[in-house]
Amino acid sequence: MGGISVLLPFLFILALNLINILISIWAYRDSRQRGNSKEFSIIVLVALLFFPIIGLIVYLVIRKD
Repeated sequence: MGGISVLLPFLFILALNLINILISIWAYRDSRQRGNSKEFSIIVLVALLFFPIIGLIVYLVIRKD
């Protein structure tokens, strides 16, 4: 019983980090496909890695249509 209570928070944090990394990679690729410069795309990637929720909202607002 004690092992489960330690493992669940670890798995939850691991899942959140994995989702954060996948969203950051998606935004980088999306930015490149939309014709943005490589430098801008890297800034998007780093911003989403450090500020996942706010960064995603900002990226979705400023990306080109």
